[in-house]
Amino acid sequence: MAKIRVGVAGYGVIGQRLADGVALQEDMELVGVADVAPTLAVRALKEKGMPYDLYTALPEKRGELDALKIPVSGTLEDLVKKCDVMLDATSAGVGAKNKELYAKHGKKGIFQGGEKNAVADVFFHGYANYEKGIGAQFLKLTSCNTTGLIRAVDCIDRKAGVERVAITIIRRVADPGDYHRGLTNALQIDHAPSHQALDLMTIMPHVGATGILVHTPVTHGHIITVVMTTKKELSVENALEFFSEHPRIRPVSIDEGFLGNASLFRYARDLGNPRGDMYEIAVWRDSIVKSGKDLMFAINIPQEAVVIPENIDAVRACTGMQKDRIEGTDATNRYLGIGKWKA
Repeated sequence: MAKIRVGVAGYGVIGQRLADGVALQEDMELVGVADVAPTLAVRALKEKGMPYDLYTALPEKRGELDALKIPVSGTLEDLVKKCDVMLDATSAGVGAKNKELYAKHGKKGIFQGGEKNAVADVFFHGYANYEKGIGAQFLKLTSCNTTGLIRAVDCIDRKAGVERVAITIIRRVADPGDYHRGLTNALQIDHAPSHQALDLMTIMPHVGATGILVHTPVTHGHIITVVMTTKKELSVENALEFFSEHPRIRPVSIDEGFLGNASLFRYARDLGNPRGDMYEIAVWRDSIVKSGKDLMFAINIPQEAVVIPENIDAVRACTGMQKDRIEGTDATNRYLGIGKWKA
């Protein structure tokens, strides 16, 4: 069976990780990546020996790449022509323009959470609504926070039914290495409800959700607290059992040394994970408590890598590689090495 040919547009924080993730899928072929200029990521690609072919998204700027002797294999359109699916990790708004190119050549496109919902036929999550993505031409992923949140809510919903959730997102202000948010020493609150709660209801319309978001002057991950009302009352032990069964949810505890987001980032580096990435969300065992009949817990969102598995799930769904959500997500997990900590 021929491998599905995948290209990545935008070789930034997410694009680099998408390229690495696709390259690990033994039933997919990474055709190449596209970017606009010799960014630090592109310069690093050259210094690593060009493991991926690079295409220029702005041919008029190719001279900048040539001047640095960075090999260029063609234009973005050349890349699109060679692919079955394009994973678009460009800046918000650029993906919508790129969609015209994908449509022109009859290719499938998968967009990130920063694009408007109208860019896609399906608002997609690998576990919550995999079946809706089967055969679709254009899919859009949820944001990092929403992706991890839906994993946790869907996990419990399939076991006990979830009626509503109330969330508080303690959000990192920027990715490591970013300067556009400035140097801050303050917390900033957004208007409620947060878009993550609204997006969750778009994917899971049977769940009532609301939420508050607080920006914090840190870079290594978000933390979300969740208060959940379930149809079937659960014990703390039930919830921990269900979370432990999920391949992309990792239970941790304070006693083990996982004091917060930075502990998880450091642990990922100690594991030797590239860039300190972790695909799984973590749920603190110590945080799972009951408030009356409601369940409360806290999860960590590794924002730079958490959406990568769901992007690959989207490739599987839209191309029909696997038509069952467990078969599709299991294949993604296997090639990415997700859940190996359980062994």
